[in-house]
Amino acid sequence: MKIYTKTGDKGETSLIYGSRVPKDHPRVEAYGTLDEANAAIGTAVSLFTAENDAFKESLQRVQALLFHAGAELATPAEKEVQWKLKPKHTNDIEAEIDRWTSELPLLKQFILPGGCPSAAALHQARTIVRRSERLIVSMAEGNRNDEVLRFINRLSDYLFVAARYAILLHETEEVLLVPDI
Repeated sequence: MKIYTKTGDKGETSLIYGSRVPKDHPRVEAYGTLDEANAAIGTAVSLFTAENDAFKESLQRVQALLFHAGAELATPAEKEVQWKLKPKHTNDIEAEIDRWTSELPLLKQFILPGGCPSAAALHQARTIVRRSERLIVSMAEGNRNDEVLRFINRLSDYLFVAARYAILLHETEEVLLVPDI
């Protein structure tokens, strides 16, 4: 199988089920941005050792769910995607947020993204997810699955807490915001 198809050489791409849209179409912008977030999460995962397998597995599960969210965004409104996100998926990441938060120190002030490379990558993924959320919101209401929007909204919270948890796993310190005014 060849990787290149040459079908996008004139600035169009195919959605699932074959309809063609410009590469700057809101759907393509939204699922392309989720792909960016997925890559940033992958960078974070690559920075953990085998002793952090449960944490890595949670992040990789989210990566798989991002593919499902992207598939939903790439499916025209009049068609049905095979792998719909369900409330269970959002509930699962909420449970992970709660579990990790119970092990973290109480957050008393703003923190700066960073602390260690994996936390920085997770913060980057969080900001990319927020951008994707804005792009999804800009899609007409009938053209999106509201469960995808709910999942993506919660995912940014998940990634914030995951970044804090990564600092705990790496036994380093969060970078606290010190107002410079």
